[in-house]
Amino acid sequence: MKVTFLGTGTSGGVPMIGCPCQVCHSADTKDQRLRSSILIEKNGKTLVVDTGPDFRQQMLRERVNQLDGVLYTHGHIDHTGGLDDIRAYNFFQKLDMPLYMDELTETIIRRQFAYVFDNVSYPGIPRVRLQRIENRPFTAEGISVVPIQVMHLNMPVVAFRIDDFTYITDANRIAEEEKKKVLGCKVLVLNALRKEKHISHFNLSEALELIEELAPETAYLTHISHQMGLHEEVSKELPSNVHLAYDGLKLQL
Repeated sequence: MKVTFLGTGTSGGVPMIGCPCQVCHSADTKDQRLRSSILIEKNGKTLVVDTGPDFRQQMLRERVNQLDGVLYTHGHIDHTGGLDDIRAYNFFQKLDMPLYMDELTETIIRRQFAYVFDNVSYPGIPRVRLQRIENRPFTAEGISVVPIQVMHLNMPVVAFRIDDFTYITDANRIAEEEKKKVLGCKVLVLNALRKEKHISHFNLSEALELIEELAPETAYLTHISHQMGLHEEVSKELPSNVHLAYDGLKLQL
């Protein structure tokens, strides 16, 4: 299985015009973070987790010519805003795109993209096939997936485990029963917004504490705000088995 980090940032984590911070003016490409998303390639199938506003740019950058389905973690616009751009894959693949999401995310996406779900159809709109998931294992285009429910303040968010790889974004709390689903994984990707405390995301110290508890072989931090600091400097502060992810990073599992 191959995993590519399409983006590792947040709505406030990408370079902003006029922002005086070091990260936004850094020449290090690892500090240039688009909205968080990953690409999973396994058994000849390609899945994306979340289609943020940077989805088109990310897929062009990685030259992704095949997309077999999308897994959604939750309905916030920084994770859904690029849904319209699946139209290119509809056109070339001549298939409706399977979208895997829980009931809450479906409700939100139907509101955000009402024109996709109107009874009156017209050429050029995204063609989708909604696949409702619950908090139990499911199969996405032949790939076995274990969903893990995490909490983003009071909002349920779905994390995903595929084989020995677990991807958790937009969380600040995980129930003990859900943590058990992560135990034994070799690679854990976990959100860490910044060093300061945040109302709905793990900060750096909280993420490191959870990583130590779950004990993966290797962990990568994602959904990183520019408030975290420079990639090179923060990397020096991390344990040897923990790394800051960066856009374009590829893992072979």
